[in-house]
Amino acid sequence: MTEEAGADGAARVIEVEGRELMRKRPSMYVGSTGVRGVHQLVHEVAARLVNGVLAGGGGRVDVTLTRDGGIRITDDGPGIPFEAAGGVSAGDGLETLLTRPEPELRPDGRNTVRWSVYGMGPCAATVMSSRLTAEVRRGGARWVQEYARGVALAPPAAAGPATDSGTTIAFRPDPDIFDTVDCSFAVLARRVREVALLNRGLALSLTDERPAGGTRSVSFRYPDGAGDFVALLDAETEWVLPEVIAFEWEDEGMAGIAEAALSWRRAGEERVRSFANSAPTPEGGTHEDGFRTGVATALTEYALRNGLLKAGDPELGADRVGEGLTAVVSVRLDRPEYHGSTRGRLGGASVREGVEQGVREHLGDWLERHPERAAAIIGRITRDTAPDEG
Repeated sequence: MTEEAGADGAARVIEVEGRELMRKRPSMYVGSTGVRGVHQLVHEVAARLVNGVLAGGGGRVDVTLTRDGGIRITDDGPGIPFEAAGGVSAGDGLETLLTRPEPELRPDGRNTVRWSVYGMGPCAATVMSSRLTAEVRRGGARWVQEYARGVALAPPAAAGPATDSGTTIAFRPDPDIFDTVDCSFAVLARRVREVALLNRGLALSLTDERPAGGTRSVSFRYPDGAGDFVALLDAETEWVLPEVIAFEWEDEGMAGIAEAALSWRRAGEERVRSFANSAPTPEGGTHEDGFRTGVATALTEYALRNGLLKAGDPELGADRVGEGLTAVVSVRLDRPEYHGSTRGRLGGASVREGVEQGVREHLGDWLERHPERAAAIIGRITRDTAPDEG
């Protein structure tokens, strides 16, 4: 046996064993055999197409819940090519993406959009679907390949000319694995909108062909990113500010890019939403900690410089500035670190330092440029959080 044949055989064993394990223990890979697991398959495929669009041109990804109970996801990018005869390097071709977990192919990076904590990639949908069809439109030609429960039924085949470019993956979650294969339009729409808000300029849509009364559809595209996110969260409340404060910066120390947007309402509890590489971090982490400290420091320093606080007054700590605060903190990191296997809390001391310093500088600059609004923010905080007397 040649060395090349031995390597191919080992890869085949890994592929078969992995496929069988994923079908035997699906919750390990998509979190549930209920509707949450079905949604996870949508997330895994959509994330890969979004990343391809952002990296390779194009600007739109469309998710469709089809009338026959399937899911179709398509983009207008250059089209992910099938492997050429003889194979290509790992990760270059669509067949590899459809049959191997994405973490084996490429790690997270600042240009990687994660839709969820799992990140298995399209192979999860290939293995856990009764049928999956992949279509590539590229170079004026259309190519198609079909899979059944993770096994390719035939090599990719030419299927005629193409007048556009892009990749389409259509699949039907396997009822032998999932308790239900019926997606929730409302749940998917919330996440589609969230991803669009975190990636400015990206166009995303969700269409549902299933209702008896006719198709329903939503489309999202936000030019201001996190700023639009905060505006939506506060759409039905009364603000202190006439607009959202938003800024973005790159930090070499944390090896990434940070984006923050914030506003204050007249009253209410703090509402801070945080994300790492577009995936929610519901347990917070170092980016949230750095954000809160940076906001409190910027406000305190400005207030002391401008006589809005006296030297003996208590500082505007994170607990005080959080009253009525609505904010979105999003970081895109080359090497994100998490606490725990669920990736619900972001780690990394450099992230905390980078976010804290960036917020302190950018918010401080904004306060200097808008003294009347700065005074209104600080006045509201000091009035509403002043200690009771007597």
